[in-house]
Amino acid sequence: MFSSEPAPTGPARRSAKPPLLPVAAIDDPALPEVLAELAAARADEMDADTVNRELSIACKAIGWWQRQGWIGADPTIGIERRPAPPDRTKALAENQIAALWRLDVVLREKTQWKMLYESAARADEVLCLNVEDLYPQDKRGRITAKGGATEWIHWQSGTAQLLSRLIARRTRGPLFLTDRKAPAGTPTLDVCPETGRARLSHRRAEEIFDENMRLLANPLASPEDIEDLDGWTLHRLRHSALTHDAEDGTSTPMLLARSRHASVRSLERCARPGVDSVARHVTERDSAARRRT
Repeated sequence: MFSSEPAPTGPARRSAKPPLLPVAAIDDPALPEVLAELAAARADEMDADTVNRELSIACKAIGWWQRQGWIGADPTIGIERRPAPPDRTKALAENQIAALWRLDVVLREKTQWKMLYESAARADEVLCLNVEDLYPQDKRGRITAKGGATEWIHWQSGTAQLLSRLIARRTRGPLFLTDRKAPAGTPTLDVCPETGRARLSHRRAEEIFDENMRLLANPLASPEDIEDLDGWTLHRLRHSALTHDAEDGTSTPMLLARSRHASVRSLERCARPGVDSVARHVTERDSAARRRT
């Protein structure tokens, strides 16, 4: 943002190095206006969550530099956070989930998708798991939440059966690995010490899921048109799991514990029973009331 250089895309992102920028340049009186223009241009290219996250990172860095006495001004003053659009994600239907499990995919993807759905965990949480974070006998895994707190995700028998095959004899290192050896310069924590392969990135995991979901997401499309269509995002699995739990009558406290949302309001954006489920629930309650009378 501060350098006005475009962010690298594609394979170039792997070896990209941040541009050098003297901290003192932040005190330039002309910077706030330039930065506001850059932020507006960035907002036209990216979604609101990405823009707000980058602004938050910049503000925290500036605040720290100010406390060190390195700079005096804050060029981000006046740049407002972008309003995030409401989450309109729809849960996948039960038959869509069943069709997903029938896809002929490799063990890595099959395990990853099953774990995401059965645990209702966030994709980045699952992709950050290491083999040593798993407690297979308890069907749970240890993750590090924001602020460094330890939290747990839990899965079911479907994931447990696949995990044992995926891990094989590995005892440490990233759970989900790329197909190739890690390139030079990959952080040690993201390299399997037993195979030399790198941790699967969130970006690549999303690409693989999207590619495999295009026909399921567009059942009326012809195979030759599939390259121009969109599939589903990994977030749909978490959203679907929580929605299906809510439709099955899982209590709000249990949904909060399972999803690890901070409030009911944030939970409501993920767990939204569909029209058919609401109608079925009303019918069941009506039948129960008539039996009581």
